[in-house]
Amino acid sequence: MSAQPLRIAAACAAVLLLACAASPQASARGAKPAAANSAKDPDSMFSQLRQTEHRGEGDDLLTAGLGLEGLRVPTPPAFADAAHPTPAELRRRALWSNWRGIADLAPGGGYGEIYGSLAKVPGREFSAFATVPGAKQPHRVLVQVPDGFDPKQRCVVVTASSGSRGVYGSIAVAGAWGLPKGCAVAYTDKGAGTDYFDLDAGLGVRADGTVGKPEDGDLAFLPDAAARKAGGIAFKHAHSQDNPEADWGRHVHQAAQFALNTLDRAFPEQAPFTWANTRVIAVGISNGGGAVLRAAELADEPWLDAVVAGEPNVYVEGARPLYDYTTQAALLMPCALLHKPLGAMPVAPPSGDSAQSFCDSVTDAGMLGDAARKGDTAARAQAAYERMRADGWSDAVLRAGALSVNFDLWRAVAATYVSAYGRYLPGVRDGAVGGPDEPWIRFAYSAATQASVAAPAVPRAASEAERAAWWSDASGIPPGAGVQLFGPLKPADSSLDVLARLRELWTGQFTYPVPSMDKAYALKLAQQRVRQGIEQTRASVPDKRVPIVVVHGLDDGLIPPAFSSAPYVAMARKAGAQVSYWQVRNVQHFDAFLGLPALSTRYLPLLPYVYAALDQVNAHLDRGKPLPGDTLIETAPRAQGQGLKAENLAIPK
Repeated sequence: MSAQPLRIAAACAAVLLLACAASPQASARGAKPAAANSAKDPDSMFSQLRQTEHRGEGDDLLTAGLGLEGLRVPTPPAFADAAHPTPAELRRRALWSNWRGIADLAPGGGYGEIYGSLAKVPGREFSAFATVPGAKQPHRVLVQVPDGFDPKQRCVVVTASSGSRGVYGSIAVAGAWGLPKGCAVAYTDKGAGTDYFDLDAGLGVRADGTVGKPEDGDLAFLPDAAARKAGGIAFKHAHSQDNPEADWGRHVHQAAQFALNTLDRAFPEQAPFTWANTRVIAVGISNGGGAVLRAAELADEPWLDAVVAGEPNVYVEGARPLYDYTTQAALLMPCALLHKPLGAMPVAPPSGDSAQSFCDSVTDAGMLGDAARKGDTAARAQAAYERMRADGWSDAVLRAGALSVNFDLWRAVAATYVSAYGRYLPGVRDGAVGGPDEPWIRFAYSAATQASVAAPAVPRAASEAERAAWWSDASGIPPGAGVQLFGPLKPADSSLDVLARLRELWTGQFTYPVPSMDKAYALKLAQQRVRQGIEQTRASVPDKRVPIVVVHGLDDGLIPPAFSSAPYVAMARKAGAQVSYWQVRNVQHFDAFLGLPALSTRYLPLLPYVYAALDQVNAHLDRGKPLPGDTLIETAPRAQGQGLKAENLAIPK
């Protein structure tokens, strides 16, 4: 695939991104003794409760009535009034966006035929805001209760959105597995999501997804008063000042508590629903996978029956945290991918800098040693490749990492997470930075006008129609959905300078000369602040009573298993936890990109293995079937022009 089509694909894909019964064995095996819920009073934890019904010809819980054909339509469901969509229109479009952002729904991809379900599931939705103790901002929780829920066979699947997506961000993971089986499914956006706030207009997102004012009293995200002076756009993951990743496990736990409270209201004659009489399985992928692993740490009371985590973003002591390998990849990967023996797809960073300019810049900054300084681009690419290999990046991971280069994910992730870890407010759109302890950190986000692909984006105020669609269309991390990322640039700086400064916050080593001792000291303070935030996200030992299955593709170029799932499994096992580890060849991070011709014959989807792990865990809880063991799954990618077949997947039985 040439660089230019991949750039076009990146632009198109930006929106995509950037039997579960209560077991009679539960009491017998002593895993969940009778206990009351710790949050039976909804008012103590939850606010802005809403209930909606989703039945009939044009609606349901799983796809809002769109079905497979409707989800495959390349344009989102239209709003009757683009500037003032209804809550029902926003919900339908959010489901369309989140399905397409997670699952491979392309013809021949196998979804709904070989694996997965898009069955129409009528039922009710219950939603609310929940707040963990000490947090400034709430997170969204939502529970889907299918009409087929059997109070005599009580089950809840609890999940967290992947990436920074909105509350429907795990519909293709948990909803697709749990709802057709009659389970209630509980979701959380884990303190991130698409509740953007327009700092220019003073408008945010209400509980029903529509645009509202602070005085309405039901905004899902209201930034700090100081942030509202910045201009542009604020979003919860970066600008809540809560470092939401530190609370991921508590977000999941609160979503499960909300599910029990919801079932009490939905079936009052069958109440109470408790941890003791209701099966609870947690599942998530990517950031959602990390969140359910963090939830497994909460062992004050027995509440979880099992956990399935796919491609989890999880950090344990002694491993590399996301911020470390993201900032390294942002600088070195574009150059390393030019190493021809690697055989990676062409790269074209959307920042305007060529991959060769990355080689030159990191060489000039001394990142690749003296030999690279004296060599040509090929020598510099080899040096970058060898540096990344020495730091734990495999060839398979590097090849798949080209996706993250071309989709501008490394820069987007680094900018979002540095703001979250440091609990920083947004920058202003002219590029100026904040106080003396915040150099090169506070990024600005804004709607923008761009005359051509080659022209720089120019910040501007958002339109009503753009603002109205953020909740349904955005991925939770700009750029995307009409929102651009603007670095804290000054006339003498380049985008590579900014990436280098972000890297310095982890390494503590100055890449470029610092103009003054004052700025050197300020950078040191910023480093301490960001590192403290990262340390707050470190995972600890899971509850030994809870069986856990971790599933990870060995070609994952965004969350490499060597930095995340592998050290987590080793840590958990050393502590005596029940952990099974499935490693899958020829699987990378993004199922949604497998419809691209360059990827369909190279990679396979992750979701079939997550569903299979859920099936096997459920069989263990139902019938005492042995838990799945460690597995290295040898797959066979499909041939050009052929549809996916079961034998390609080689799913463990």
